[in-house]
Amino acid sequence: MQHSAVLNVMIKAAQRAGRALKRDLGEVEHLQVSLKGPRNFVTAADRKAEETVRVELAKARPDYGFLGEEGGAREGSDKSHRWIVDPLDGTTNFLHGIPHFAVSIALERDGAIVAGVVYNPANDELFVAERGKGAYLNDRRIRVAGRQKLADAVVACGMPHFGRGGDLALARAEIAAAQANFAGLRRYGAATLDLAWVACGRLDCYWERALSPWDVAAGSLLVREAGGFVSDCDGKGDYLKSGDIVAGNDFMHRELLRLLKEAASEAGKSAIRQASAP
Repeated sequence: MQHSAVLNVMIKAAQRAGRALKRDLGEVEHLQVSLKGPRNFVTAADRKAEETVRVELAKARPDYGFLGEEGGAREGSDKSHRWIVDPLDGTTNFLHGIPHFAVSIALERDGAIVAGVVYNPANDELFVAERGKGAYLNDRRIRVAGRQKLADAVVACGMPHFGRGGDLALARAEIAAAQANFAGLRRYGAATLDLAWVACGRLDCYWERALSPWDVAAGSLLVREAGGFVSDCDGKGDYLKSGDIVAGNDFMHRELLRLLKEAASEAGKSAIRQASAP
């Protein structure tokens, strides 16, 4: 497929950062057996990847703003455009030598995501999308899955952990609802790839709460351009600000929203019962 000039810039940046991460993955696997462990090394790799992406993007579009997971926000003289970057989504996977992580780059124009790239260097899978031009995996057009039965579908999610924030009671209620209705439930640990996998039909739907803009910006465009639907967990559109996201085809998106609403109601009732118990 023919890419626009700006998408080519994004692809080049993602692939350059990705090549370094792939080399670093081999070193992480080696460090797993050491007493020191790989955590400091991975932190450095994460920051290096973001700087690589920032420099590559700035060469082509020096006036654009930049929002990155590691470096935070940098204002640009062009107030209409901003890059939103996660240089290493799936850090915990990377830390453990699990080859499921990605570089994610999105371009925001006047508050709307207009281009997105998600690249997993471990298996050289490149997902790209531009608004109005469709979504692609390694230059092959992709579409969301067409399943219309929950009992045939596989759903992915995120899970909060003790000591890291998040509503554990609500998460347990949502997971229980998913287990009771879907064929399978998965937790892969990289939000950008969960969304990319919804876009290419490997997953039927996905939800997660308490995410950051760089976790969902590029992936949400992939899903939309692949014919899917994306919203927050209340069915509203401001998931970049809320940090809560639900994605799938029309049917799966609608049904997952219903299940999440029911789970939230059940979690609320349970909290009231516990509070009133002697």
